[in-house]
Amino acid sequence: MHRNILKKVYKKYRLKRYIELIIGVLMMALSFNMFILPHNFVYGGVSGLAIIMQELFGIKPSIFILVVSLILLIISFFALGKEKTTGSILGSILYPIAVELTSHITIHLNFDSSQLLLSAVFGGVLLGFGAGLVYKGGFTTGGTDIVNQILSKYCKMTMGKAIILCDGLVLLSGTFIFGINNFMYAFIVLYILSNLADKVLLGISNSKAFYIVTEKEAEVKDFILTNLSHGVTVFKARGGYENKKQDVLFCVIPTKAYFKLKEGISLIDPSAFFVVTDAYEVYGGE
Repeated sequence: MHRNILKKVYKKYRLKRYIELIIGVLMMALSFNMFILPHNFVYGGVSGLAIIMQELFGIKPSIFILVVSLILLIISFFALGKEKTTGSILGSILYPIAVELTSHITIHLNFDSSQLLLSAVFGGVLLGFGAGLVYKGGFTTGGTDIVNQILSKYCKMTMGKAIILCDGLVLLSGTFIFGINNFMYAFIVLYILSNLADKVLLGISNSKAFYIVTEKEAEVKDFILTNLSHGVTVFKARGGYENKKQDVLFCVIPTKAYFKLKEGISLIDPSAFFVVTDAYEVYGGE
């Protein structure tokens, strides 16, 4: 049943997903050829390995990325199954093709090669936007994403640890070949890439969700309803330590009202306990 729902979602947004994939892959390829490859920023992944292979053996990056991606797709099919491999096929093929098609972009768009920091920042921004669009469409570009999933499944480690291990080894290899300064710039690229990809995928949070535990429930609830004009939901809960029944107030407010509610709670009940999280999308309600 759940699989059928997912198929309906993919079918409904099929055109949009493919457009996002193509634009995302193109942005990643442009970033690679304009900012990453000219400065040998080994930021991890198969693209980072391609930079190392070109430096050591003169192998063309697009050829190396394509061959490694195809090998990993075959391994993924047997190690992870057809369903998990399907989402990586298009990206794994389109990305190296896009890298090849944009490989001569610097002939037409020539940047000052001495501006390493600007190259790292803009390279990370383009990569982040591109990767975010690819992920948003439900695709990946394969590569070390497949390795991370295999490590997570068969070595019983979290995806976070698998990513650190895999990309960390590539970063470390780049450090030995290109030096510590290159590592620092590559780390800037990786940091911007990971954060921006999340922003594109999730969006920018315009709301905050509050979970509030207070002895002055009626006053806090009245403050939210009357002064902030937002609804409140009350959950029945029980404390884990004292096993005491208590209510939890839940509300979602615009980010601009965050400070008012935070300080209002503190003034009404200085001993109140509350947790605030980002709410990226809010639907329904009055």
